[in-house]
Amino acid sequence: MSLHWLKPYMPRSLYARAALILVLPVIVVLLVVAVAFLQKHLEDVTAQMTLTAVREVTLVTEAMQGTETQQQALAAVRPDLVALQMTARFLGPNEEPEIGGRRWYDFIAPQVETELQTKLPDFLDVALPSGQTVRLYLQTDLGVLELTFDRRRLSPAAPHQLIVTMVFFAILMTTISFLYMRNQLRPITRLAAAAQAFGRGRVVPYSPSGAIEVRAAGSAFLDMRTRIERQMEQRTLMLSGVSHDLRTPLTRLKLGLSLLPEDEAGPLLKDVDEMQSLLDAFLEFSRGAAEGAPETITPEPWLRQITDDALRAGQNVELVSVEGQGTASLSPTAMRRAVENLIGNAVRYGTRAEIGLKLTPKSLRIRVEDDGPGIPVDQRTEAVKPFTRLDPARNQNQGSGVGLGLAIVADIARAHGGALRLSKSESLGGLCADIIVGR
Repeated sequence: MSLHWLKPYMPRSLYARAALILVLPVIVVLLVVAVAFLQKHLEDVTAQMTLTAVREVTLVTEAMQGTETQQQALAAVRPDLVALQMTARFLGPNEEPEIGGRRWYDFIAPQVETELQTKLPDFLDVALPSGQTVRLYLQTDLGVLELTFDRRRLSPAAPHQLIVTMVFFAILMTTISFLYMRNQLRPITRLAAAAQAFGRGRVVPYSPSGAIEVRAAGSAFLDMRTRIERQMEQRTLMLSGVSHDLRTPLTRLKLGLSLLPEDEAGPLLKDVDEMQSLLDAFLEFSRGAAEGAPETITPEPWLRQITDDALRAGQNVELVSVEGQGTASLSPTAMRRAVENLIGNAVRYGTRAEIGLKLTPKSLRIRVEDDGPGIPVDQRTEAVKPFTRLDPARNQNQGSGVGLGLAIVADIARAHGGALRLSKSESLGGLCADIIVGR
């Protein structure tokens, strides 16, 4: 039998699931024990004790038979009352039985009343108050007889105490277990927080702690984080070094070509300029999201500044929508480069760009749309890979490039723990690029 329907109702956090694992078995055990105790023990014992009390009451009523007045009847049963530790009296002509209230947790009282009513033919009513005595009312030929005796002769004393004790110690032990479990889960949550922060480009202090398995996972995470940081640093240094070293011979080539006639040097200078653009693109890709530590900023004025700068640079761009308010943690320099790359692509392959900002409690979305040719669905995965050029889709004749624009954006989004999503623009018909990162 499939239990997928139960999945939406299950808790998602580790603490809640641990609490469910601890509490659910305790509740089941309490219910099973309580039901078994009530049905198999208390009910049987109460029935036996009530039967004994009924026999004693029957002995008293039989001793009254043959008497003519209430005084004679009480005198006849006085020795039996003393032996049975009971008291008896007849109610007056205008006196009604005093039943009173019962304790709300006295779950045995209904069974006692049922047993007396079934086994005593003269049963009229019974009072089971919160005290230790019982008042039993019988209808006799001489009037209503009231018998008073100890409640403990009808049922076990305070049967609820066992259940109360069980519940108290169950709550106590569950609380202690949960506190201990929380201490065991805390290293896991710390590891998850450190991994999530590193996925968003932040390095938070972390030291392995907790059980052996958690310590092993923490140590593996630290080793992985160190290797990734080393690889990122080596990639940045390598590409930066190559780009920097090639600038010198390119400069010498430009100087040498400038001495040649213009008709001969023109094509060669164009090639040198293209090589210079390639090196700049490589250097920009090598930096990736490494520029600037994450900061808490207000996205709306930050994005408006980018839009204004693009307008001053002659780009047809407009901030068309802003949804939600608040702050977000990101690297302003790296994210600015990502947005500027999207704007540059939009105005290069189209005529205009529209920017949208949306803030939700959990995420930040920056959308850039254009009216260009767009990218086919089957080529969007390839479009975000480095050095990919989609000639049929984006008309490369409209601008030069090496296929690093979207790759840089995707790399920056991933460094912030987010993603770059490509789709078709509903309003402009071109490409719709969404940078989505967590808050």
